[in-house]
Amino acid sequence: MAGQGSGGNVLAALASFFIPGLGQLLQGRVLKAALMFIFAAVLWVIWLGWLIHLWSIVDAALFDPNK
Repeated sequence: MAGQGSGGNVLAALASFFIPGLGQLLQGRVLKAALMFIFAAVLWVIWLGWLIHLWSIVDAALFDPNK
């Protein structure tokens, strides 16, 4: 399986850049993807969605399926 820093993680991070949680969904982490998407949507209402958005990108980039 691909690990941290792999091309799959780069693709997942790019996907999360456009839609928070999409990268996690591509990695097969459905619950985390849904939570990030919902939290980002709720927090964007009060202009804090960028926090979850950035967390989503970093989380997708650093994901290691072997842990």
